[in-house]
Amino acid sequence: MKKILAFAGSNSSTSINFQLLKHVANRIQGHEVKIQDFTQYELPIYSSDREKQKGMPIGATIINNIIKDHDALVIAVNEHNGNVSAYFKNIIDWLSRLDRNFLEGKKILLISTSPGKRGAASALEYTKGILPRFGGEVIESFSLPSFNDNFKDGEMLNEVLDMGIQDVLTTFSHQLEE
Repeated sequence: MKKILAFAGSNSSTSINFQLLKHVANRIQGHEVKIQDFTQYELPIYSSDREKQKGMPIGATIINNIIKDHDALVIAVNEHNGNVSAYFKNIIDWLSRLDRNFLEGKKILLISTSPGKRGAASALEYTKGILPRFGGEVIESFSLPSFNDNFKDGEMLNEVLDMGIQDVLTTFSHQLEE
């Protein structure tokens, strides 16, 4: 049994990506899954000047330790104006300064959604490309388009998309066993 950490790259209290994350995390079988909200840890906007003057914020150290304590990650990537949110990018910036390979040995499932038809696909693709730079291995990804049409009250409404999530979860779970 592997320890899986699930978190969203959003700091919104009404995040649709966090809603999708909870749904996906609850479907993972045979592993210990912890759903984490990182908004409780303060992280100022990254600045090399701030880092030199005040050092590493305690929030970065706490988040890094939580990630290190898990074998795999499920990350829900949100999108702002075609890119990852400043909040998520800021987490990556601080963690990469603390430890360049902060994702070393982590197998990762990426998911995303948005109200639009692309389902935050641009932010998802960016994240798929950047996480391996920090040692992570992106095993699978899934983008849910048109969130409001396909997801309600914690459940998938579209059977085909629901099967797609299940396929991604099956592949991810099999890769965790290797």
